[in-house]
Amino acid sequence: QLQEQQEEIENMMNAVFKGVFVHRYRDVVPEIRAICMEELGTWMKSYAASFLTDGYLKYIGWTLHDKQREVRLQCVKALQGLYCCRETAAHMELFTSRFKVSGGPRGSPGVPAGCHRPRSPRQTRMVSMVLDKEPDVAVEVVKLLTLMLENMEEALTEEDCQSVYPVVYVSSRALASAAGLFLYRRLLDPQREAGREPTRDGDNRTFFRLLLAFFIESELHEHAAYLVDSLWDCAGPRLRDWETISALLLEESSTEGLADRQEKALVEILAASVVQVAEGQPPVGRGPAKKVTGL
Repeated sequence: QLQEQQEEIENMMNAVFKGVFVHRYRDVVPEIRAICMEELGTWMKSYAASFLTDGYLKYIGWTLHDKQREVRLQCVKALQGLYCCRETAAHMELFTSRFKVSGGPRGSPGVPAGCHRPRSPRQTRMVSMVLDKEPDVAVEVVKLLTLMLENMEEALTEEDCQSVYPVVYVSSRALASAAGLFLYRRLLDPQREAGREPTRDGDNRTFFRLLLAFFIESELHEHAAYLVDSLWDCAGPRLRDWETISALLLEESSTEGLADRQEKALVEILAASVVQVAEGQPPVGRGPAKKVTGL
């Protein structure tokens, strides 16, 4: 009897979905489309057995291309609720691999002059939205990718990650900070290696060596202040470890010391962190999330 009642309820839910949602998720009113995506995300979290399937997920995937900011934003937030834990993220494999697009993004917030963004010929829609023309959407997309990194790491290729790293240099601080956390979790966190013994000084030395490698490879040395500011919220205590920085700079290069290029870059990072502590303000040209045409 219980099984019959469950089947009856599911049939009712399916009828409501097909009779209402399937028509309204394409409504001409953006607010209605946004509500549909918000509620679909709630259904998937609350009733995963019924709704967390590819047959329902496809509606979020399609609507990620919506022209209206609020609709795309609700799609991304709905996905955040699904990728935020491994249990639900495990059901997202087909969805993650299915929605691919070619070409570039819709537009992006301003970046410092000289910052070149690598483009993948085939990026997931979610990765391409890192450079969404609306900064608040882009911020939530980077947060979504960070959740994917934590709970479904195999979903992101190295090429995908390479598309996110340069965002630490954009002029929107909210977006840059979100990208800074992604960069730290993916590339700079000394604890990411399994079985590593945590030691404060040793970890910080590893952190600075990883940071130097990234900074030098990005070839944007004039923008050390932007990089430091992007990492400040997630790695501020490490960046303020001037004792370790000094020790690294004083080591003889003939042993395990830094090369000249690394020393120069580390001095720039040191100077930027000192300014950050002294002034407590983002670097010139970086401000709150808003539409920016460029610097």
